[in-house]
Amino acid sequence: MMRSILEEEVAVELQHVNVKLLLENADLNLDAVIPVFHSWIQDQVCEELLLDVTDYRHVHHGPGVVLIGHEADYSIDNADGQLGIRYNRKAPLDGNNQDRLAQGVRAALVTAERLQQDIRLNGKFNFNGRAVEVFINDRLFAPNEPETRHALESEFQSFARHLFDGVEHTMTFESDPRRLFGATIKAGQLVTVAGLLENLSRKTPTYDIL
Repeated sequence: MMRSILEEEVAVELQHVNVKLLLENADLNLDAVIPVFHSWIQDQVCEELLLDVTDYRHVHHGPGVVLIGHEADYSIDNADGQLGIRYNRKAPLDGNNQDRLAQGVRAALVTAERLQQDIRLNGKFNFNGRAVEVFINDRLFAPNEPETRHALESEFQSFARHLFDGVEHTMTFESDPRRLFGATIKAGQLVTVAGLLENLSRKTPTYDIL
């Protein structure tokens, strides 16, 4: 008996969501962010337990300055020579894939908002208003292969529609199998951290996933 299309679909459960928000200024001195991150540990300002700060600026196009946590890491990341605010979820999360994507992007946006408002940084660490990178730091469950994209593209598209809520945007998936599976979403106009957070606060429409 022929199997239905739905039965043949491979379900991929997303965990270890990473999100990077590109910064407006690509040539920042990261000295100032180190004491800021240490103060976040002292005050435990994030949802996750924060533990330490590590400086990887000596690594070319590397992790930059990392705020290490138990469940997740936060960093000013310079991978690919693009400076950005990165959230790296390490601990598993309950919920569905849309919930996990939303949690990762929300955590990155809240971090961006906190950096933008910190007077010690003199308004230099600002989200560029356009580019959001979302990728899955789990090669076992989400290898960067065509099958993974086939299984997850509608999830990513649905989430992007929710995040940008009517703003025209494009999505480009990472094609190099040596790199993590993920996509870069670019808005066709400038968007704000506050606006994106407001969009995420609304319930994800389930009918968007085809």
